[in-house]
Formats: sequence, structure tokens, C-alpha cells
Amino acid sequence: MAPQQTGSRERKAPAIEAAAASSSLKGAAEAAAADHEGPLLPKKQKRPATRRSLLHYLKGREVGARGCAVLPGFEGKLRGYAVQKLPELLRERELALGTLNKVCIPMLRAQPSCGIHAIEMNPSQTFLATGGENPNSLAVYQLPTLDPVCLGDRQGHKDWIFAIAWMSDTVAVSGSRDGTVALWRMDPYTFSGSITWHNDAGLPVYAHIHPRDVETIPRASTNPSNRKVRALAFNRKNQELGAVSLDGYFHLWKARSTLSRLLSIRLPYCRENVCLTYCDELSLYAVGSQSHVSFLDPRQRQQNIRPLCSREGGTGVRSLSFYQHIITVGTGHGSLLFYDIRAQKFLEERASTSLDCCPPGPSGKKLKLTCGRGWLNHDDLWVNYFGGMDEFPNALYTHCYNWPEMKLFVAGGPLPSGLHGNYAGLWS
Repeated sequence: MAPQQTGSRERKAPAIEAAAASSSLKGAAEAAAADHEGPLLPKKQKRPATRRSLLHYLKGREVGARGCAVLPGFEGKLRGYAVQKLPELLRERELALGTLNKVCIPMLRAQPSCGIHAIEMNPSQTFLATGGENPNSLAVYQLPTLDPVCLGDRQGHKDWIFAIAWMSDTVAVSGSRDGTVALWRMDPYTFSGSITWHNDAGLPVYAHIHPRDVETIPRASTNPSNRKVRALAFNRKNQELGAVSLDGYFHLWKARSTLSRLLSIRLPYCRENVCLTYCDELSLYAVGSQSHVSFLDPRQRQQNIRPLCSREGGTGVRSLSFYQHIITVGTGHGSLLFYDIRAQKFLEERASTSLDCCPPGPSGKKLKLTCGRGWLNHDDLWVNYFGGMDEFPNALYTHCYNWPEMKLFVAGGPLPSGLHGNYAGLWS
């Protein structure tokens, strides 16, 4: 039995030696790794999978969310869809302005009964340009304090300013009833301070400026005496200034350090051309008249977009704004209309819904938002000349969208110049 036991030890010895060698090599390798990489870290224990709610995943798909991949062109299509659907969802909240008829901001002596006919903020919303107490002068105020900064009353207009457009934060253009367009430049170094100087009496001190350039509207053979400038619009991309005059013409200037006239076009509808706007996306001007909105593309001799008709009691188009392919029209009869340039038709109301019917389609009736009554001064003029009418529609002289919050501000007042009143509303 002894030889068997000896043989067994002999067979096991090589295996034991190999195992010992392997173990020593493994220990040496681990020691070498420890020398280079530091102590070995224990294995991480697997955590249980986090359960997330549906809200978490919906939030991750939010359009515009940080780190969220967006399909090319998707946001543009979404904005286009929103601008087409928003008008029918808007609801009015009328703002009570009391018996306010004019907003008073101190300036120089003049004719207080003439009022303010134009008001515009610069792109950075640091300056406000409007007419002074003398409506022939351009008054510039600092925002938000409304401290006077400068007054353009030297070698400027000889009649009321009816339109203002900012070309940049320090350059503005004004249009007047005297048939001239003036370019004004504010020195940013002079007006960079946030504190207005005051004299010994405590009144604010401001600079007096003169225009860098004044251009006269060319006389038309049809109505040479009615060259009053009523509206301006600036094309920032091409550095061009558009203007409409009451003689029924659209004028275009190249606007840089001076104004250089490019063209004048006879408008198809020339009665009461009082508002103008420009669309960057379509490179298109829109002009509002007594009963139409005309579209102009200065790059083309023949206009391809037919004018839209807005017959609202003959009170005319009083305000216009573009957003993508939709133009919003404020009328003199207290209503807002919405026109699709691509489809060349007005947006329509939705048909009434029923429980056993598919989603409602267009009703064929033009979508129209009618504004509230506002306030009207019941004075002798109102009683004697308007028969004491309880309801008098307000002309919507201005409107402005806040697209991020999907809101629309609208303001105006009675159309006849002798009546005193106001309207303001926030649609959301």
C-alpha cells in the first residue's frame, strides 16, 4: 500500500505547485495594480430601478426643454399652428382707465389741445419717442422714469408729427403733416446717464437737437396739397423705410446716415391710408385704408397678393400687425379681424359642437373679436351731435401681441375727434 500512497503524492505535487505559482502571480499582479491605481474599490451594489411618473416623461418631451432633441422645423410649424389657433381662444379682460383722455408727461409750452399723435419705444425699450406738448417737436424720454432726455425742436417739422419709427436704439425717424420725413440721431454718450439733471427750480434739464436729414414727400399730380405723412415702417434687414401719405402713395427710402428715396407707388385704395406695417418673413408691407388692406412687395413690379376688404361700417382700418402669415386688423368699429396671407382669406369661427358629432369645422363665418365699451365722456358735444348714443364703438388705434404668454393688448377710443373717451383691454 506504501507505493500507492507515494505515487499519489507524486501525482498531486505538480498540481499543488502550479496552483501555488498561479496564486503568487495573481497576488503580484494585484499588488502591482494597487501600486499604480490605489486601493481596490468594493463593487457597487445595484440600486433598484427608479420608477418615474408619466408627468416626468411628458416634461422631457416639452418643446424647447433643455437637452431635448427637437425635430428640424418642428418649432416653426408649432408657432404657425399657434398663431392660427390663438385668436379664437382669446377672451377679453377690459382695463378700467377711469376718465383718462390723455397721458401727461412734462415738456415745453405749446398747444395742449392738440394731443399726442405718435408714440414709439426704441428696440431696447430704454427710450420713448413721441410728440412734445408742441406736436411739431420730437420729444424723447428715458424709460421707465419718463424723464425728458432731448427735444427735437430746431429746424425740424412745421406741422404735427403723426408717425415715428426707430431705426436703432439711438436713431429715429418722424413723419409729419407738413409732408416731410426727418431723421434724428441721439448721442449715446450724452444720454447714457440714468439720472436727469435738474436746474435750480427742480425742473429737468434736457438737450435740444436738430434732424440729421429732412426729406420732402414728392408732390403727386392728383392731390398735390395733401402730402401728409400718416404712418412709417422700418425694414431692419434691408435698412429701408416705408411711408404712406394721404395723397394715396407709398414711398420707400434707403435709410442709413441720411435718407435716399428709392421709389413711390400709387396705392390701389387711396382714402384714409393711416396705418402701415412690415412682415420680415414675407418681405411684405401692408397698408390700411378706409375699407381695404393692400399688400406691397417693393421687389416686384406687379403685386401678386390681392387686397383684402374689411367693410366694418366704413370706419376704416386703424391698426395692423404681422406675425408669420397672419395679419391682425384693428378696425374703427371696435373689432379685430385675422387674415391668413397664405390662404388669402379671413380666419373663420368654429361651428358649434354636439356630443354625437365629429370635431367642429369652420362655420363659414368670419372670426371677429368685438371689444368692450370702454369709457365715453357724456358732454354737450356727445348729447347735441350724437343724440346721446349709449354705445359708441371704439376705434382700435393700436394693438400689440405678447407671444410667449399668448396675450394681446388692444387700446383705442371714440373715432370722432371731438369726443373724449378711452378703451383698453387685455385678451388672453
